[in-house]
Amino acid sequence: MTVLAPADEAGILAAIAAANEAGEPLRIAGRDSKAGLLRPVQAARMLSAAGLDGITLYSPNELILSAQAGTQVAALVAETAAKGQHIIAEPPDFSALFGVETAPSIGGVVAANLSGPRRVAWGAMRDHVMGVRAVNGAGEVIRSGGRVLKNVTGLDLCKLLAGSHGTLAVLTEVTLKVLPAPERRATLALPGLDPAQAVAALSAALGSPYGVSAAAHLPAPMAARVPALAWMNRAVTLARIEDFAASVAYRSEKLRGELAHVAMAELLDDGASQSVWAAVRDALPIAPEPGAVWRVSVRPSCGPGVAAALEAAFGAAWFMDWGGGLVWIAGPATEAAHHAVAEAARAAGGTWMLLRAPEPLRASVAVIPPEPASLARIRARVKAAFDPRGILNPGRMYAGS
Repeated sequence: MTVLAPADEAGILAAIAAANEAGEPLRIAGRDSKAGLLRPVQAARMLSAAGLDGITLYSPNELILSAQAGTQVAALVAETAAKGQHIIAEPPDFSALFGVETAPSIGGVVAANLSGPRRVAWGAMRDHVMGVRAVNGAGEVIRSGGRVLKNVTGLDLCKLLAGSHGTLAVLTEVTLKVLPAPERRATLALPGLDPAQAVAALSAALGSPYGVSAAAHLPAPMAARVPALAWMNRAVTLARIEDFAASVAYRSEKLRGELAHVAMAELLDDGASQSVWAAVRDALPIAPEPGAVWRVSVRPSCGPGVAAALEAAFGAAWFMDWGGGLVWIAGPATEAAHHAVAEAARAAGGTWMLLRAPEPLRASVAVIPPEPASLARIRARVKAAFDPRGILNPGRMYAGS
């Protein structure tokens, strides 16, 4: 496959204009760290934003950061950390999950709307995107939002493009809201709970006044793959508190006392907390599993039922994030297992995504749930408006479109 990697937005614009004129499809990527995500795109050329690299604006006092789309997330994390700030959505790095060495770009993370454990308390990546620049399939530069927090002008294309997976436009620059980083973190690790007990404890923690910012449950085999938890030799239920040091110490002990009737929690310090939540964020416990990986999003109370159903169906490996609302599933890369995941999610009133699988399976099944006819018609009109000749990532999300 021919790779086009322009060094600036003008090059992206020229490449799309040429492809649009010729009616030739393009596979759109940032740094291509998530090539195995969703359906394979049939195209002779890949248009990469990796050449668009660098921070274009950082105003710590205004809590605003702008960067070209190909800028590595790690570079932004380091830059904000140096100013005592952080990227709110805690974006994941799925390079281990996909078995690649390529680090994710900020444009790719926004295009896929990927969020980490803090999603349960602070919202999704798209909620923190203040502005974007992009080139649509008609070869037009589009701008939405701006570089100020109070921005209410125009249509909010930021949220539309976040999660569109490069099917509407190629992001060239992203502007994010950032916040002061917590001074200290602590994690309560409750050992030995079953999934239902774990979700009940996490729901109580998230509903408490102690400001829990992340909540997960790892069965024993998954916890054993996290060095800071392996010594516990059992399932571990996790709740994180972040803030000023004195506040974290006080709130952690209060929450520990309130959950003592469920289990006596171990208290993980700042260093252990960071390593544990990085593992959860990047799906490292499930990454070594062979076969396919799915993400199922449901009401937290339904998470244990989904996990149990898929354990019975094909011996699924799994863990839960977002208080039980996100269930990571690994199992055989077969249509039977895929349909079992889809049915378990449907029965629980949730949704699902085939996150990792061999290309033949991704090409033969729906990778996200089919849309109702009314929504499909709206999506088709939006696609036609942004990409009239259908050249951007055709078939990436849905077969034939």
